[in-house]
Amino acid sequence: MAWQLHYTSARRGPTGRAGFQFVAETPGLPDGVRAGVTPYLSYRPPPDAPPSPDDSELARFPVSLLYDRVDGRPLLLRCSYLGRDYSGRYGNFFGHAVVAEPDELEGVRPAELWNAPHWTHRPAPETPVLEALDELTPGAALDPEALAAWLAVSGPGDPYALLGHLVDAVAGVLGRGHGRVVLVADDVELIARWIAVVSYSLPVAAAARLSFVTYTADPDGAAQRLVGTTPAIWAGAQHHASHASAFDLRKGVPDGAASRFARTVAGCWRGPDFAGLDALAELAPLNDPAQEAAAALLALCRGDATVTAAEEGAAAELLSRRGSGIPEWVWRDLVPGVPSMGLDLALALHERARAAGAAEVARQCSLRVTERVSDALAGASDITEVAAAAGIAGRAGVRVDPADVAASAARCARRGDGDLGAALGACPAELRDALLDGVLAGLGAAGERERAALLTPGNCDLLYAHAERLRAVPSVASSVLASVGRRHPGRRIPVTGELLRLDGDPGVDAALGEVWAEPPSAGECADLLDAHGDAVAGRPALAGLPSRTFTRLAFPGGDGLTEPAALRLAERVREVVPGGRAGRDAALVQAYGKAITAGPARAARALDDIAAADGATPQLAGEAFVGAARRLCRRPPAFRAELLAALSPPARARLGERWTAELPGRARAGRAPLRGGEVEQRNELVEVVLRLKARGVSEPALEAWVRSAATRWLAAKQLDAHLARSPRLRAELRDLLGDGPSPRGGR
Repeated sequence: MAWQLHYTSARRGPTGRAGFQFVAETPGLPDGVRAGVTPYLSYRPPPDAPPSPDDSELARFPVSLLYDRVDGRPLLLRCSYLGRDYSGRYGNFFGHAVVAEPDELEGVRPAELWNAPHWTHRPAPETPVLEALDELTPGAALDPEALAAWLAVSGPGDPYALLGHLVDAVAGVLGRGHGRVVLVADDVELIARWIAVVSYSLPVAAAARLSFVTYTADPDGAAQRLVGTTPAIWAGAQHHASHASAFDLRKGVPDGAASRFARTVAGCWRGPDFAGLDALAELAPLNDPAQEAAAALLALCRGDATVTAAEEGAAAELLSRRGSGIPEWVWRDLVPGVPSMGLDLALALHERARAAGAAEVARQCSLRVTERVSDALAGASDITEVAAAAGIAGRAGVRVDPADVAASAARCARRGDGDLGAALGACPAELRDALLDGVLAGLGAAGERERAALLTPGNCDLLYAHAERLRAVPSVASSVLASVGRRHPGRRIPVTGELLRLDGDPGVDAALGEVWAEPPSAGECADLLDAHGDAVAGRPALAGLPSRTFTRLAFPGGDGLTEPAALRLAERVREVVPGGRAGRDAALVQAYGKAITAGPARAARALDDIAAADGATPQLAGEAFVGAARRLCRRPPAFRAELLAALSPPARARLGERWTAELPGRARAGRAPLRGGEVEQRNELVEVVLRLKARGVSEPALEAWVRSAATRWLAAKQLDAHLARSPRLRAELRDLLGDGPSPRGGR
């Protein structure tokens, strides 16, 4: 039910006093209603209105219809100017207020009550008691059909464009919860019509929140969201509120573009398409973030070709978010628009249509997705876009020709663009081989700069995992394998195997050289021979690896040549590649082992082989001889003398030179005094020379050194003590010294 109240200036009201007061009301008003209504009861004529109007002029004064809420109840208040009051003074007005229960306006927009039959236009002093209203019946003048017919011929300018701007402005103030929209016109009937059109444009719940007043003399102070006033009042307002949007209905459309939602609303009025307005409300409430998406979706249902790609994306998101909550009519109405849809929307629609059992929509979308995937493949700018298009096809369950995927990927790869890892991750499993084939084909046809741009370390590692497909494009495979082998030492042997499979490709030798730029360890080199020994000799980059490994092990002083892995490698080299430098270096390594471990005779033969170094790596042979000499220098003098005696003269002279070089500087130069260890080293080498001489073998350089080292008095005394138990060697020393210059005296 609804309660009524009448308000005007009376000589004597129900309370017995004179002046403005409630002169009639419905019995049983809820507490607080009268006090809640009172602040809204005011009317001030426009400033350009006649100050002393007659009856005909009074009819032209604007009527104020206000809608707001009082303590949660809807308030409808109609105020009209009466002119004189009971005393003859001007300024009197009559207000008729209706306060309803909250559910009384269900399904009714307050603006419909502009000319409702329950309104009383003048006070009735004889009727102080007003009946309760059981029903609020709208007036006939502002029904949707009549408004649509009026809107089509209204002006100035495009009324639908003006409506779009109005809807945006009203939605804005409702969303913010503050501010107002001001409508300026001389004709209050025009303002009431526009308020009604805007109200019908909103969902019922939003229209219930849209407070309005058709006329006020104080637009800056009005508390309503949609406010009507006259040009004279608006022009004279001292402070136009910064948060108020004003629309002068005499001037037509303001500048700027309306939102998709507002344009869709205006399009529904142009139809007219009132079902479309209801559909908008069903898809997304006003100020819902999805209202633009709802408008785009409805536009698509109506076959609107102006929907942008961004709007299609928003509609797709709405479909995905609402899922089964999408009304059934949407599926039906979307069918004609599917052929013009973008990929994202067609895909989202396809998924949801299948879930909703909308078979025809799903079928049409499947065709559209197939078409758009083909377009996307043809226009892809890099391989990730190729994979994305293939992924969309996979999600939609539509078949894509692998040849199309391969061709698109090849075109992109030729330009050197793309993240292969991301592309493989996004591509459906059944199309990854086609993507890879296309990438490899494109790389094979790409220029050097483009190929290098795409063959990043990460992409090379991914391609290496597909070695069988990689072999089909040898020029690409060699670059990929070189990158992998260079960066992953543990993969060098299998990478070498893959490179050897590319026999005939001119880039293989360069790639092998890059892979093995760092020499292998002895163990790795032996494993390489075990795996690919038959091919090693024929590849320069591989054939030289054993020699490089041996040479690295030889420094410093041949220490690494005695390691078991080095000896195993030498044995394996002589088995697999006995010829060439690698074989000779392996033999030298084996000779080194014999030279430092065998008896004098065998050691001498091994040392002769090392010294000869026939065809072996010079650096290896030189360091091996130095290392063997150093190790043999630690043997007893008798062993060393026998070794020297068994050597060829060139090797003997060279070994003697190395042993002399091993002496400390003072001992080598024959100067005194020497420390204890230095004395022992000198004495032992002198003994070696004497034993060699006793065997009848002469080494001139060593004997010359003995003469220089033993001629001083102190040295002679020390040597005499060292040889005290060997009279024969003492005699050899005297004989040797007697052959040369006489010993000098002194210590």
